[in-house]
Amino acid sequence: MKIVIAGGTGFLGRPLAHALAADGHEVVILTRRVPRGPGSAPGRLVTWTPADGRAPWTAELEGAGAVVNLAGESIGAKRWSTAQKQRILDSRLQATRSLAGAIARAARPPQAFISGSAVGYYGPLGEEIVTEDHPAGSDFLATVCEQWESAAVQGAGDRTRVTCIRTGLVLEKDGGALPRMLTPFRLGVGGPLGTGRQYWPWIHRADWISLVRWTIDHPLATGAINATAPTPVTNAQFTRSLGRALHRPAFMPAPAFALRLLLGEMADGLLLSGQRAIPAQAERLGFRFQFADLDEALDAIFARTEK
Repeated sequence: MKIVIAGGTGFLGRPLAHALAADGHEVVILTRRVPRGPGSAPGRLVTWTPADGRAPWTAELEGAGAVVNLAGESIGAKRWSTAQKQRILDSRLQATRSLAGAIARAARPPQAFISGSAVGYYGPLGEEIVTEDHPAGSDFLATVCEQWESAAVQGAGDRTRVTCIRTGLVLEKDGGALPRMLTPFRLGVGGPLGTGRQYWPWIHRADWISLVRWTIDHPLATGAINATAPTPVTNAQFTRSLGRALHRPAFMPAPAFALRLLLGEMADGLLLSGQRAIPAQAERLGFRFQFADLDEALDAIFARTEK
């Protein structure tokens, strides 16, 4: 089938596109700038302008089997100034509204609209186990996710189902948050952040890709789906596992006040709080994770090469 990916050149989009192409699908990647010369992205690159929901790129959605929306400003790239927070929100809403509107107007709309979201939807929580039925939180990330999902739902119709993938901490060594964690461990000063008691819902990138592929093919996969491993861990547990995988100590805590001084509001939103989210919907529908254990996931990522 034809699968259109918006945001298909990043840490998640690129390997997803490769996996879908390997499955035999026709992959079309919507990108703001098509690079000159041959590239490593599979499929066909099409220039898109999210601000214009009636531009020529909308024709690519006609007759597609699925549209996958991963577009949006990185939440961890810059300190959360007022302007940056607005960019994070606007980039998601503009892209999602544009795609949803084009799907709603299509003569032959896609069968599935798979749109990004995040476990930040639930807001900062303690030890309570959280499934997809839990209401939205009230902090900045929760507000972004709630509006993001509301925009995606506008693409639903008689012939198009909408699924919002609430992604946790995606683990792989070539991008995302994990590489940023490695330096202090390699220097022997790795350890928990703040109290270390906050839960970090994680997922190996291979499982994230498999889950999205499964969602595309599974007609009952609608609404919200937590893209997290079945075994969320506390930050203290996470850092101990990472230390073992790197063969480095993990006992040097990073005080919460220091992180707040360095990162501002982003420290609380991304590092010092979390959610004990589990993938209840995916498991109920029969999805099986390759990596349900954090130690096994990290060992696979680093292949025990770190000395």
